[in-house]
Amino acid sequence: MHDTPPPLPPRVLSIDVLRGFDMLMIIFADRFFWSLYEGVNTPLTGAVARQFDHPEWFGSTFYDIIMPLFLFVVGAVIPFSLSARTQERLRRGEIYAKLLRRFVILFVLGWIVQGNLLAWDLERFHVFSNTLQAIAVGYLVSCIAWLHLSRRGRYALFAGLLVGYALLLTLPHVPGVGQSELLLDRNFALYVDRLVLGRFDDGLQYTWLLSGLGFAATTLSGLFAGELIKSDLPRNKVALYLAAGGAAALAVGLIWGIWHPIVKKIWTSTFVLASSGVCALLLALFYYVIDVKGRTGWTFPLKVIGMNAIVAYVISHVISFPGIADELLYGLEPYLGGYYPALTVLGGFGLLYLILWYMYRNGTFVKV
Repeated sequence: MHDTPPPLPPRVLSIDVLRGFDMLMIIFADRFFWSLYEGVNTPLTGAVARQFDHPEWFGSTFYDIIMPLFLFVVGAVIPFSLSARTQERLRRGEIYAKLLRRFVILFVLGWIVQGNLLAWDLERFHVFSNTLQAIAVGYLVSCIAWLHLSRRGRYALFAGLLVGYALLLTLPHVPGVGQSELLLDRNFALYVDRLVLGRFDDGLQYTWLLSGLGFAATTLSGLFAGELIKSDLPRNKVALYLAAGGAAALAVGLIWGIWHPIVKKIWTSTFVLASSGVCALLLALFYYVIDVKGRTGWTFPLKVIGMNAIVAYVISHVISFPGIADELLYGLEPYLGGYYPALTVLGGFGLLYLILWYMYRNGTFVKV
């Protein structure tokens, strides 16, 4: 007689919807509001559009939360996905094989999206330069932590990553610069990227290698939220604790930021805390509305996007859906004037959404 496989853990709708919301900001909202501003050029459209761009260095906008939220949500799913793996009675080696497979696939997809792999030109190739690769690092570290460390050990690892990275950004000597500072072209993280990656560095002020410590910490913060949701606590208390933890992390990040500034481009430890705090507050809001209050009627469009988030992210960067929409809608340009570019972005998103909706309708969910 064969053992009956254990049932898969139920999906948490609020996590899927929050992932869909995050992806909507990436694949549609940023380009839409900038196109609207460039076409209409009003103070209101300008103010909204600027929230979908990163500051030059210090400061923060709404768009600075989008990438951390992606990592945070990935972390939130880990307690559910790895619990399912252990319930399937997979050997530790089989679990690691799955983790490494996902790590490699995410890295390759990052090369396709932003590493210019499809150009087949080494002069345009970047080894480490994309959100998916940051997710790969954070996911692998967080999964290993979940498998091998106690809850207290995971919190200690989180604190160690934050403190260790902060020290690496402030103590070392940068050749030709002096002591590392959290400034453009004067920080140790950027020096390490350019030293190690050489000609394959992305040439920007963003950092990736040492920032992997911050990526891992951000993903761990999502794991902590996922553990809380998976616990036996009443749902209203889960929402309350998520909100309280998020507010505390945001406050600590802002206060510590007085001495160790919040800089998204190098993913400082204070940025990890502040952004993770905002992510936890967003999850608390979505969880309260959807899973506590049961108000789900509005969630379907975001669920469709969130259930195939990786597909949405990759194909939206590889295929120009606004360009396809332009080919279909060009006859409207004389009538719409400055609003036409925004319409092509909206039309392009509609085409992408139809693909995602068709996949959802047919039960096709691509898991890396």
